[in-house]
Amino acid sequence: MKVTEVRDVPLRLDRRRLIVGISGMTIAAAASQSASAKSSREASGTAVTYPVTYHRTMVIDGIKIFYREAGPKDAPVILLLHGFPTSSHMFRNLIPALADRYRVIAPDYPGYGQSDMPDHATFKYTFDRFGELVGGLLDQLRVTRYAMYVMDYGAPVGWRLALKQPERITGLIVQNGNAYDEGLKEFWDPIKKYWADGSDASRKALLKLVTLETTKFQYTDGMSDVSRISPDNWVHDQALLDRPGNSEIQMDLFYDYRTNLPLYPAVQAYFRKHRPPTLIVWGKNDFIFPADGAHPYKRDLPKVEFHLINTGHFALEDKFDEMVPLIRDFLNRKIA
Repeated sequence: MKVTEVRDVPLRLDRRRLIVGISGMTIAAAASQSASAKSSREASGTAVTYPVTYHRTMVIDGIKIFYREAGPKDAPVILLLHGFPTSSHMFRNLIPALADRYRVIAPDYPGYGQSDMPDHATFKYTFDRFGELVGGLLDQLRVTRYAMYVMDYGAPVGWRLALKQPERITGLIVQNGNAYDEGLKEFWDPIKKYWADGSDASRKALLKLVTLETTKFQYTDGMSDVSRISPDNWVHDQALLDRPGNSEIQMDLFYDYRTNLPLYPAVQAYFRKHRPPTLIVWGKNDFIFPADGAHPYKRDLPKVEFHLINTGHFALEDKFDEMVPLIRDFLNRKIA
């Protein structure tokens, strides 16, 4: 109507009114288009959501366990189990990418992230203990069925949960986490020496594995494009590794890792008996857990969905955009 008025009185053109009128029409058109687009998204089931991640703690057996949680309380549960030397921080991007449809829980083990770090002289830092505490957390959260994403140290923690209560596991996502001897190669030689002799000299030789140089190496080696990796990762992890007493905790865990190998036959038998739906998304350039450790899963899980990805140890930092569609597709078909 305002435009019509201007046309009727061309010699008394009110530029302010014209601009306001056109702006009003533009805003109205934009609002109409936005409403139409929203209606179209909702009709097609693709409405954009932005899940909130909550940062919580719970005391299990006297130990404060920190965990990240997101997603509907009544949705299928995905348990994310982190590796060394990081924490649930490694899943900070994956959590909201899954939480629109799943309840996602990602704990920190003692000595990692924001969980308690009791003195190693009074607390046993073992994978058995980690499994017990994560299991205790799930019990307190009343989680009785869940899929697991296991990576690095998360694999032996997860295998203990699966062996104890196999009926609870709805599926597996394995990213650079071993269940076979084949994957423990060159990186592991000095650690194996410590397993063999248990000497102070062998223990001290492993201290280089908790230095900034090694932490940065884990994030950058074998990556397809290092510019995709945020330096915040190794700054964050190293700050926690450098806490007084933490290096001794890490040495205890390097030594206890030897207890995982005798468990492998039982884990493989679990695969064969229960046939959990399994997705492998493995960084094939990983020096710590090379692809030699990924292929054997196919022996015991013939229907495994298998993907070797052109990246390194912390694959989610480099190939998040490639991995998330694979993960979501797998979960939507097998778990939802």
